[in-house]
This record gives sequence, C-alpha cells and structure tokens, in this order.
Amino acid sequence: MRISETSIEPIRKTRIVAIDLVAAFDLFTAGMGRWWPVATHSISESESVDVVFDGRIGGGVTEIAPSGDAYVWAEVIAWDPPYRFALAWHPSVDPAAASIVDVRFRAVDGGTRVDLEHGGWEEFGEAEGVALRDGYTPGWDLVLGPFEQLAGEV
Repeated sequence: MRISETSIEPIRKTRIVAIDLVAAFDLFTAGMGRWWPVATHSISESESVDVVFDGRIGGGVTEIAPSGDAYVWAEVIAWDPPYRFALAWHPSVDPAAASIVDVRFRAVDGGTRVDLEHGGWEEFGEAEGVALRDGYTPGWDLVLGPFEQLAGEV
C-alpha cells in the first residue's frame, strides 16, 4: 500500500433506473455479463467476452475471454445485497495496485437510485492516480449507459 500526502477526489456517478431495488442490484451484479460493454471495456477487447460477478466477500469480477483465459478485474470487499457492494478494482493483466469501487442502491419513487463512487487513486501515486481518474471519469458514463438501457427494458 502506498502512502500519499495528496488526496485525489473520487469519481461519483448517480443513475436512477425504473426497476425495483432488488432487480437493480441483481442486474448490476449477477447480470453484469448482460450489459457490460466488453467490446470497449475489457482486457481482451472482444465482443464475445463473458463477465462473471461472484457476489460474496472474497468473490470477484472476472472476464472470461474467447480463448477461455480468465482475467480477474476485482475482488469483492463489501457485500450487503441489495443495498451495497464494494470492489478492490484492478482490471489489468498485471495489476500494480487497486482502486475502490463502491456502489450503493436505494429505493426511490419510480425505481432505484444507484450511486457509484470510484476512489482510492492515491494507491497509484499522484501522477498516475490523477491520470487514471481522468480516464475513468468519462469511462463510467460509457459503462453505465448499457446498464441504464437494459434496466429500462426489464
């Protein structure tokens, strides 16, 4: 674990989906392989990739490439269905460090509010942490779009 004297602001994204709390949590986690944009956001960059979310403390998010190779993107570090999960996030063939993705679900009128916070950039050092954060900021919008779209079809 690196110690940094600089704090790098986390990314925060909020979406409202018109499905109930349990359905939203299940779609985001167990259904991740149905909506994650694997052609643009995967290690193997293939449209035939599967994404498997093993929902439990110590479980993880794993990409299964067309070759059968498995790439672990994250480990589950908090698990409180259907309200919250958190991941030590490191989608890389050789992860140097992990950031933290914390996702919370709350019932609201007409559906579910999903709050995603992605932080812990300090683990990568100041320059690399800022660069990664800057890349993930628009990246999460691209990733969450298909989730919102599929939630609207359920």
